[in-house]
Amino acid sequence: MRFVSALCFTMTLFVSGVAQADVAAGKSTYAARGCIGCHGAGGVSTVTTNPSLKGRGGDFIRKNLTDFRSGARPSPVMNAMAAGLKDADIENLADYIDSLK
Repeated sequence: MRFVSALCFTMTLFVSGVAQADVAAGKSTYAARGCIGCHGAGGVSTVTTNPSLKGRGGDFIRKNLTDFRSGARPSPVMNAMAAGLKDADIENLADYIDSLK
């Protein structure tokens, strides 16, 4: 029983560490790719024509970045911004935005 408890505790720490790394990587990508310029620090835009991302949720970000990257959702600015994103970048950005609740 102690072994099972220790294993569960270890797995919880491992999973928690992965989640934290994704959020941190997403925050870094958000800053490095210039998302702050249009969507604001912490996902709150100060420009009325640019949407705030805070509170949109990870699924929303994941779908829209994927659609922008593929061209399924046309937007000259966002198609160009998303073009260089890898799947991992999109996942990390989605985790970061999701953490801004």
